[in-house]
Amino acid sequence: MTRRITCITRLPIHQDRHRRIQAVGVSGWQDSEETAIANVKHDKSAYDVTEQGKTVKVIVKKHDGREYLKTENDRFLPDNLLSLQDCS
Repeated sequence: MTRRITCITRLPIHQDRHRRIQAVGVSGWQDSEETAIANVKHDKSAYDVTEQGKTVKVIVKKHDGREYLKTENDRFLPDNLLSLQDCS
């Protein structure tokens, strides 16, 4: 079952664009980045994001030996996850 991410919790001030997300918000609750990464690795369709009417999958990438979340390339900048509102 695919879960739609609607918001993110950002790490406090972090310059590395690969380390900005602490958690993702899905239907009233949040999954930590670690949990979301494990979910995507288990099920490649675990999460998606819709922006400007286009839906894209959330994927796991690696930078400097650290895994992080991002969306598939859809030509929108910045990454769809980073453009979501903060979870309250």
